Amino acid sequence: MGALLAKVGHVVTPHSHDSADKTDAALESSERGLRVLGVSFAVLVVTAVVQAVIVGVSGSVALLGDTLHNFADALTAVPLAIAFSLGRRAATRRFTYGYGRAEDLAGIAIVLVIAVSAGLAGYEAVKRLIDPQDVHALGWVAVAGVIGFAGNEWVARYRIRVGREIGSAALVADGLHARTDGFTSLAVLLGAGGAALGFPLADPLVGLLITAAICFVLRDAAREIYHRLMDAVDPALIDAAERILLAVPGVRHAGSIRLRWIGHALHAEVEILVDHDLSLVDAHAVAVEAEHRLIHDLPRLRAATVHIDPHDPTGADHHALLSTHR
Repeated sequence: MGALLAKVGHVVTPHSHDSADKTDAALESSERGLRVLGVSFAVLVVTAVVQAVIVGVSGSVALLGDTLHNFADALTAVPLAIAFSLGRRAATRRFTYGYGRAEDLAGIAIVLVIAVSAGLAGYEAVKRLIDPQDVHALGWVAVAGVIGFAGNEWVARYRIRVGREIGSAALVADGLHARTDGFTSLAVLLGAGGAALGFPLADPLVGLLITAAICFVLRDAAREIYHRLMDAVDPALIDAAERILLAVPGVRHAGSIRLRWIGHALHAEVEILVDHDLSLVDAHAVAVEAEHRLIHDLPRLRAATVHIDPHDPTGADHHALLSTHR
């Protein structure tokens, strides 16, 4: 009897699947994210410092643009690290969903940093076009371009791999950003080669190309952050959730399915229809099974709320009381 009352009591509360394992997994994801950011920050700072020294010796504006971009890319680790740290805090009565949204706010800061680096690189390139200057130590400039590519490509692979494993779109986007930086570093070689062949304007022209590349990265990063802020998800996730629900014994139909990202974890709110003549306990068991399968089969889903509706062959409207509020 006690077990029956416990099951019935659970029916009137949202079905949740937050367990110690889920919490531990979330904390481990944040730990890995922080570790990636720390290592990649150090690599990019060292890369940018080496390039900055060569900029001072050579006066290459193309290399300056690439150096500014690498410094900016290193600085994007700061807001992300703050966001990962905040995301580990437990939910409160005010922040009932926790602090995962801090990751999206960090994304806005990243977009602003990229925009500033594009502006500075473009300004210096135009300035050098108007007032051309000789570029010195072309061999070192070429070496700096190779160093920039190597450092960024290593960071890109590291961020993208871990970002996909922990489900952090911001970390993956930052990794793709680093990969683009690597190719812009190779463009510095073009500027050095042009200058070596007696075409001094090659350096500022490559600087403008690098600025354009930064602007494309800026567009993609801004679009990604916009989607997260607007609770956009990949439609394929909705299709997968529907297939999972329809495979649950007792589910006659899947109604509304809503997913949203909170930081690097998914949360779901779904409606299912079950036979109208099921007992309360049996209907609840179907809902629990649906929730269980969703969390285990849908990648990076941390919590789900399942609402049960009766599948009534008579066509009765069981939500008539709420019709005026829709």
